[in-house]
Amino acid sequence: MPSIPVALDRFLDHVKRAEPLSLAMFAAASGGLLIFQQLVSEVVEGETKGIDDAVLLALRQPDNLSATVGPPWLAHAANDITSLGGVTVLTLATILTSIYLLTVRRRALAVFVFLSVVSGWLLSMSLKLIIARQRPEIVPHLVNINDFSFPSGHAMLSAVTYLTIGGLLARYQATLAARVFMLSASMFLTLIIGVSRVFLGVHYPTDVLGGWCAGATWALSCWLIARRLISSTNP
Repeated sequence: MPSIPVALDRFLDHVKRAEPLSLAMFAAASGGLLIFQQLVSEVVEGETKGIDDAVLLALRQPDNLSATVGPPWLAHAANDITSLGGVTVLTLATILTSIYLLTVRRRALAVFVFLSVVSGWLLSMSLKLIIARQRPEIVPHLVNINDFSFPSGHAMLSAVTYLTIGGLLARYQATLAARVFMLSASMFLTLIIGVSRVFLGVHYPTDVLGGWCAGATWALSCWLIARRLISSTNP
């Protein structure tokens, strides 16, 4: 067994040889995990209830909590947007992406994308059952829901699905502009889907924040694994 100084020298040598982008991704994933852990602790202890309730009330008409702030079309738009984070749409996106990768002979990447998304979904369901936070009741829900609240499944699953797919596909784009667009589009979808859940009154803001942290951390971890295990030249 090597001594501590020798082991440290080996570790530092590995760090020096590692890609700066991989190190940045690892740091971001570690930060996301720490934020999620802290958020879970505060949610379980009820420390976020005040600000959560205040945000939900601020998005409703004071004299009619069933009506959202802003023009009538805004609530309709939020309802449409939230569907983009539903199981049906995300399943279609995952399957179609996997089929596309198979058609361009990226079989390893197709399998990796599919397994990454499915395992992320299983993690989301497990976290909900373990934490078991009840849905907000301070305002009426504008869409039907029937499960636990934290983390937001729509926020986490959209992050898991869109960020994983967007990040992995962006790696194989020929131009920087295409890579930036693919990543930006996936992040934008994840953002507006999470916001729609709060606007519709079915999630606390901290539910959505927790979903974003967990989903983005999962996606970053998948990106790191893909960079190590899947060659861009092999199917």
